[in-house]
Amino acid sequence: MIPVTTFKGKTAALFGLGGSGLATALALAAGGAKVVAWDDNPASVENAAAAGIATGDLRALDWATVDALVLSPGVPLTHPKPHWSAELAHAAGVEVVGDVELFARERRVHAPDSPFIAITGTNGKSTTTALIAHILLSSGRDTQLGGNIGTAVLTLDPPKAGRFHVVECSSYQIDLAPTLDPSVGILLNLTPDHLDRHGTMQHYAGVKERLVAASRTAIVGVDDGFCERIADRIERTGATVVRISKRHPLADGIHAEGTRLLQDRGGAARAIVDLAGIETLRGAHNAQNAAAAIATCLAIGMDEADIRAGLTSFPGLKHRMQPVGRRAEVLFVNDSKATNADAAAPALSSFERIYWIAGGLAKEGGITTLSGFFPKIAKAYLIGEAAETFAGTLRAAVPYVISGTLEQAVRDAAADAERAGGPAAVLLSPACASFDQYKSFEVRGDAFVGHVAALPGVTMLVSADG
Repeated sequence: MIPVTTFKGKTAALFGLGGSGLATALALAAGGAKVVAWDDNPASVENAAAAGIATGDLRALDWATVDALVLSPGVPLTHPKPHWSAELAHAAGVEVVGDVELFARERRVHAPDSPFIAITGTNGKSTTTALIAHILLSSGRDTQLGGNIGTAVLTLDPPKAGRFHVVECSSYQIDLAPTLDPSVGILLNLTPDHLDRHGTMQHYAGVKERLVAASRTAIVGVDDGFCERIADRIERTGATVVRISKRHPLADGIHAEGTRLLQDRGGAARAIVDLAGIETLRGAHNAQNAAAAIATCLAIGMDEADIRAGLTSFPGLKHRMQPVGRRAEVLFVNDSKATNADAAAPALSSFERIYWIAGGLAKEGGITTLSGFFPKIAKAYLIGEAAETFAGTLRAAVPYVISGTLEQAVRDAAADAERAGGPAAVLLSPACASFDQYKSFEVRGDAFVGHVAALPGVTMLVSADG
């Protein structure tokens, strides 16, 4: 835990008592703050009270005595309208912050030179975060991994000299972190997302820009217009900017040519690594993720040999294009996190012959936007509520069978891939939510791993329980 000592003797109102909110309340209390916490869910309030946190309806507070409102990132700050707790704080002139802001303040007070790497972007930020942390850990560095990737930042070990904090930041977290100042800040890309919470694309991009704008070194993917303009703006302030691209060479930065990543400098390009053969870093999207990781590790002074070793040994991010088993030339891939068509596209683009397991609880639009990948699909195995609908989309273009269950789909796909022979991927990339048959995409992905492990002759690349 990181005790929030910067609030010692102060009063913090806190709203939102999910996992990160409860962790934040405990960290504030451990640092000597007076905390009053609340949530719209009575069970969450009871859980906090049982953990020793003072609870009370924030509507009854004397806001003149409050120093800050600490808001959980899932609670609206601005759009579609501010949450009532934020409105009360604004009316009283009380600052509104989140857990990442509290971490940034603790670091500045106790270990301002400790390395802090923050990562954001519309797509790829979890993989990039995990990849950077893996490279650091595999080189023997003291590394803490957290943030939006799933571990609340204030549950990590405290900042200190030589300890690296690698933190994934969502736009919601950045919005609540006005003084965020990483050693290295990474902005991978920007496409329309979360506009229900940010109102416009311009506001969404402006929030994301804040993470890199205050970084000592800003690493920016420049393959979209928003990020390209952000990189230019930051550079005009005199800050250090490293550009990355998965599409074209750069005047200065790192770009991808197929599976090769090259460093551009002074009009010359020098190869750093070839990702060919690294199953966990397939595809152009992962070339961008790896380029950002390399740029980060070079910025902090890592040896290139250590960087290459870390890339090669990266196990992948669980449920995100994760190779889980192999039988002869057939690779079994868990992409259960792909809960809509857009999320399934990267995996479908990354393999040449695919036995595709798809279906579940369908999202609006179905899989029609994936038609450009249909020629790569040797056969589809449809499961869950979406099976009949997906069959209608595939009928004229892709051979398919309605397997019904994930277990049957794995058996069907494995048998067909083995019978056909040659290199292929049995790919679970459902393009659907899991909630018709599983309580989460994680449970669905773990079930896939278990079914693959049950096949005869499979060499598992991960543990059989997922």
